[in-house]
Amino acid sequence: MCGICGIASFSGSPNQSDMVLRVVAMRAALEHRGGNGVGIGETTRTIFGAARLAIRGITDGAQPIIDRPSGVIVVCNGEIDNHRELRSLLAARGRAVRQATDVAVIPALYLELGEAFVQHLAGAFAVALWDPAAERLILARDRAGEKPLFFTSDDEEVSFATEIAALVGSARKPFAFDLAALGGYLRYGVFTAPSSPFSGINKVRPAEIVTIEKGSIRRRQYWRWDIVKRAKRPPTVDAFDRIFRTAVERQSDVDVPFGLFMSGGLDSSLVAAVVRDLRPEVPLKSYTLRFRESSYDEGDYALEMARRLRVEAVPVWVEAKAFPAELSRLIRLVGEPLADPAWIPTALLAHRAGRDVPLGLVGEGADELFGGYPTYIGAQFGET
Repeated sequence: MCGICGIASFSGSPNQSDMVLRVVAMRAALEHRGGNGVGIGETTRTIFGAARLAIRGITDGAQPIIDRPSGVIVVCNGEIDNHRELRSLLAARGRAVRQATDVAVIPALYLELGEAFVQHLAGAFAVALWDPAAERLILARDRAGEKPLFFTSDDEEVSFATEIAALVGSARKPFAFDLAALGGYLRYGVFTAPSSPFSGINKVRPAEIVTIEKGSIRRRQYWRWDIVKRAKRPPTVDAFDRIFRTAVERQSDVDVPFGLFMSGGLDSSLVAAVVRDLRPEVPLKSYTLRFRESSYDEGDYALEMARRLRVEAVPVWVEAKAFPAELSRLIRLVGEPLADPAWIPTALLAHRAGRDVPLGLVGEGADELFGGYPTYIGAQFGET
């Protein structure tokens, strides 16, 4: 959960010292996202900042990363889970990547493939890259939009950050509230990209690459899930198992201790079982939400699964009195509300896990992929 930010100037004579001060302020607003070092990087017309949470390449992964001699500068929030395969590809093309951190593959991949580099990244990520030779800023977000990235622009410069608060606090002018975006939030329960609560602050869409040069902004989707067009094949357990195990193996291939978020349901239990099978020697802790109301509580199932898998179970009790303060804190940090009843309990779970481990594997997304929500059944009947 790193924090990234920066300013790219397209004016005739940028004020570098002013840009540095503003990026330092932006980075300070993001330091809660990473406790493993902060950095500032400077190249032609650009200042980038980062607050790092180290996951891979603990000793040599300081950001921003600057390629020499090209001057390409990169900051990234997230993980590049296929970095080992990308290292091999780049080495075969004469671009050896020496740093152990996964993010280090990005500058070389860009220099080799241009804007197509993002199509080769697997993982959850938000990337900002500046190419000084082309005077080009690239912002990109992972396919599912797991990592946030916001930006604001005018004729002279572009500013970007992981969180809205970093942009608002360092802006040269105030931002107005976006009433149209508020209407969308009330309808959908979320500020859908590219909108945000403020006019003038854009959210990079999932699977989008934004290319910004002087006088132009190009936005395009680099990936789509062609669920309708793609030819259907009968599913098999073996095919699913290969894909699932590869994903879990990649995401648990890290240089830090990690934990598990377990609810006792099929998705998180399956993640835990595969991790235990792939990495039997790794000591594991699981973190489970507990509720005093029995109708909400699934903790007994999670505790039983943890016992069977030889995982140390840590219960996290959710109390109503924690909600007002936690809601205020989350909105202040994120910069926008989210109408998800699981938002606050999940944040409380992450707080507790963060005392022990910097990384957690979760079962999020299974209902969306496999049709697990009861509302899907209602939608199907509604169409008949």
